[in-house]
Amino acid sequence: MSEEMFSVEQVAERLGLHVRTVRGYIRAGRLRAVRIGKQYRIARADLDSLTGRPAPAGGAAVEVSSILQIDGVDRAAADRLATLVLATANTNHQPAHPLRIQTVHDEERNRMKIVILGGASATADVLRLVDAVLDGDNGLLTGEAGGA
Repeated sequence: MSEEMFSVEQVAERLGLHVRTVRGYIRAGRLRAVRIGKQYRIARADLDSLTGRPAPAGGAAVEVSSILQIDGVDRAAADRLATLVLATANTNHQPAHPLRIQTVHDEERNRMKIVILGGASATADVLRLVDAVLDGDNGLLTGEAGGA
């Protein structure tokens, strides 16, 4: 069972786009492609996904949305925690299922909210990380980590 694959030129011709535009979509992550040697190959399912055609029935996609509210967090601690959580999202190595995270801090209430959208396992990893930071005596939230 081999899936139909297209070259960048074939995709550009099918969509009526310039080849550079298709390459730009690939580099920006809008179009998933596999690099073979010096050329990209695009699977039919990935092309259909870009154009909005429905994916064939089969594997169910799971996406989790979570909102964490953390009380008693000052601005400096919120910045450190946001940096840690966002770095986790940026090192997620599942391009088909990106992890999206937003953080906000309410200075009046010393409250931080973290919104997480992504796959179940990646979201669970972020939740475990936050739990470990909040429960641990690591000095991250007090600014004492790493001899600072």
